[in-house]
Amino acid sequence: MTSPVETAIRGLVTPALMGVASLNRVMRRAKGPNPYLTGIHTPLKDENTITDLQVTGEIPAALNGLYLRNGPNPLKMPNPATHHWFVGDAMLHGVRIQNGKALWYRNRWIRSTPVSEALHEAPVAGPRGRGSPNTNVVGHAGKILAIVEAGGYPAEVSEMLETRRFSDFDGTFGKAFSAHPHLDPDTGEMHAICYAGGEVTTIWHTVLGADGKVRRNEPIEVVNGPSIHDCMITKTYVIVMDLPVTFSMQALISGESFPYRWNPKHQARIGLLPREGKGSDIIWCEVEPCYIFHPANAYETEDGKVIMDAAVHVDMFNDAVQGPNSRATPFERLTIDPVVREVTRKVIDAAPQEFPRPDERRTGKPYRYAYTVALPEGGDTAFMGDSRLYKHDLEAGTREVHDFGKGKMPGEFVFVPAHATSGEDEGWLIGFVIDTEKKTTDFTILNARNFAGAPQATITIPVQIPPGFHGNYVAM
Repeated sequence: MTSPVETAIRGLVTPALMGVASLNRVMRRAKGPNPYLTGIHTPLKDENTITDLQVTGEIPAALNGLYLRNGPNPLKMPNPATHHWFVGDAMLHGVRIQNGKALWYRNRWIRSTPVSEALHEAPVAGPRGRGSPNTNVVGHAGKILAIVEAGGYPAEVSEMLETRRFSDFDGTFGKAFSAHPHLDPDTGEMHAICYAGGEVTTIWHTVLGADGKVRRNEPIEVVNGPSIHDCMITKTYVIVMDLPVTFSMQALISGESFPYRWNPKHQARIGLLPREGKGSDIIWCEVEPCYIFHPANAYETEDGKVIMDAAVHVDMFNDAVQGPNSRATPFERLTIDPVVREVTRKVIDAAPQEFPRPDERRTGKPYRYAYTVALPEGGDTAFMGDSRLYKHDLEAGTREVHDFGKGKMPGEFVFVPAHATSGEDEGWLIGFVIDTEKKTTDFTILNARNFAGAPQATITIPVQIPPGFHGNYVAM
């Protein structure tokens, strides 16, 4: 628990502490290359618009829209000693497809204040908050929003990826938003669990209405300032993952750009908050120490339990690090019992993997298929680097593998249904695959029902796009 002394220090001398942190950040020197500034993570130096794109195979005629992917891409080279993957300037990448044709690829920096200043541009309108919205990009209420957690405001962008303004949801923002709001397919609302950097006693359940305005911002009491990257919803609950990665004053003062660390003294627990309940109504259930960036989905059983499937890290950010550093990340099923307040964990697949995505029409409901990205065995300083995707059939208990081959590295893939009433795996998986030998990137379209087979189409982009975080498809 945070001591009264530490709370007072945070509240009274934050400017002085930030000054010390900034000085230490400048003074630190790297002992070697930063893996998130080199190799596959080498930042792009330019913004591109490319219309002459090579297409192999046949782009499905039903895919008329825009694929967007967000991620960090520092405009100016930061200090390698203190740079963390999670804090680079936001860059969007987009591929526009229409009537079976690839119209263009574009990449654009989000115009945060530092980016606008570096590019000698006038600042865009709107409030800023902390950091750059570099983590996810979603379409909602007729707008495209680049988003981040911990207190940064969303950036509204055009269909051509130009930053229009920073948004406070028409004055309803609150203190923070999330990188992972989840759309309720029945109501059109987005649910999120939000935290603000440095705020150690409160998180919020935020509901962004179908009209693009926040209608609920319910506070939930916590301790130690947990980093809560994601959440999940069911018919009755919002699932809150209060796990032992917490705000670290020591990391902040030492100059770390991402001041969160593994905290073995922090009680690991998962909460079930009634979707319209007070924060005090949350049902906390203890769980073995672990960390979860991303669940795939969750739903309720007939006997009142909650099932959540997720990529579960055995630990995270144990030391001063530059990116994720878990020792293992199996795909697990967590059964949460609100009556006895217990969580039972079962390994679905022991292979290391991340970025799970389902057919999101099934969000909060029983579902069958989950798609994940394989991670290198034994960990990797650059976190990613495996050549495989997995398709989990959770009813049959089987796993299919799509291997892109030597030198190919996929990121997160998104499922797009073939039509509004299509079956759960009737559609396409789309995402970027880096070709590390050619220094190019393929926008790849897989037929989900021919998962292990050859891609239905690839669109070759003559740029090596660094691994980012999350993306989505916006139909047009």
